[in-house]
Amino acid sequence: MEQDLPGGARLIVGVDESPAARWALAWAIGAARLHRMALVAVHVSRAPVHPFPEALPVQHAVRVGEEARCTEVVTSVFEDVAGGVPDDLTTAVVARVGDPGYHLVDLAREGDLLVLGRGRRGLLSRIFLPSTSMYCARHARTTIVIVQQPSPPDDPEMSGERQRRFWTRRHP
Repeated sequence: MEQDLPGGARLIVGVDESPAARWALAWAIGAARLHRMALVAVHVSRAPVHPFPEALPVQHAVRVGEEARCTEVVTSVFEDVAGGVPDDLTTAVVARVGDPGYHLVDLAREGDLLVLGRGRRGLLSRIFLPSTSMYCARHARTTIVIVQQPSPPDDPEMSGERQRRFWTRRHP
């Protein structure tokens, strides 16, 4: 499902179920209000589908189902972050299936602002799933804002008591 995208300068934000995406959406809502820009919330599902869904009727049904689920994800994240889609902003929801980085770069044009969340990833996630924010930083032709997920309050780096790494030496 894709709504008509607003003209002019837009603020495009990548949305998924992660905490980092919630922080990015909150930041994007504030920036869209501040700069009076249209807000385009994008969720891209990584579901494996055939590139030409019309060739296989089952794949077409899978793609349509995934796009509907994408719209539900964006709606629920708006509910969590702002209590629903803000009435004072021009908003659009875009649901796509495929590689998130490719679709975000494809939607962002010159003059837009692309906002992404960056959370903490484990070793397996870094090995098997490519970084969407790194892809966008390399390929986008627009301004990118990457919102870092804040550290939890009990994190030692927040309290200033950083632990020494085993390869560092203590200097007198």
